Amino acid sequence: MFKRLIEEIDSYVDRDPALRTRWDVILSYPGFHALTCYKASSWLWRRKLYTLGRFVSHLGRVFSGIEIHPGARIGERLFIDHGMGVVIGETAEIGDDVTLYQGVTLGGTSLAKGKRHPTLEDGVIVGSGAQILGPFTVGAGARIGANAVVVKEVPPGVTMVGIPAKIAQRSGPAQEPEDFAAYAVAGDLMDPTSRALAALQEEMEAMRGRIAELEDQVQSDDASCCASEGRSA
Repeated sequence: MFKRLIEEIDSYVDRDPALRTRWDVILSYPGFHALTCYKASSWLWRRKLYTLGRFVSHLGRVFSGIEIHPGARIGERLFIDHGMGVVIGETAEIGDDVTLYQGVTLGGTSLAKGKRHPTLEDGVIVGSGAQILGPFTVGAGARIGANAVVVKEVPPGVTMVGIPAKIAQRSGPAQEPEDFAAYAVAGDLMDPTSRALAALQEEMEAMRGRIAELEDQVQSDDASCCASEGRSA
């Protein structure tokens, strides 16, 4: 139990360069506080003490600004950085070594009973303000850019950006601490539609340049032709 607690704390140290000691996590990190309350509320929930479980969950929300339903299933070493406004729904499932930033919602789009919230596999990183909505899976090592709205299945190892989110980059799951991408930022994360429009604009500029060259060439040929006719006369 104590070893697992130290492992959870060290996962914060590994992913936040602002940390100086483990005591910083224990005393001043709302993500850690929210997870501590979640574990207590989940223990009560699984023993069908639903009202008490929800009450403990509510206390965690009051103290940390992070709302985690006691029915959610969360793996090891979840890192919630900053955390204010994070919402994790009842049927959400989160794997190991997942990272969530402030304002993230793992929400449902249906009022029906049963699975309504997303499943995040191991190593997923979700940037601030992102919304993942629906009962689908976000594959291992995927990265969700800030403010993206994800409403369908996400393959492993890709980076998603935009509204609705589209694949902006493909890469393998992060395996080492140095591969960690804070806020899911890695390389060129331009929205695919914006990238296509930018490429189209570049092509149009190139065509305009070529048309101008041809017009100059035509004018030059006309001038040469007129000069030749004048000499002949």
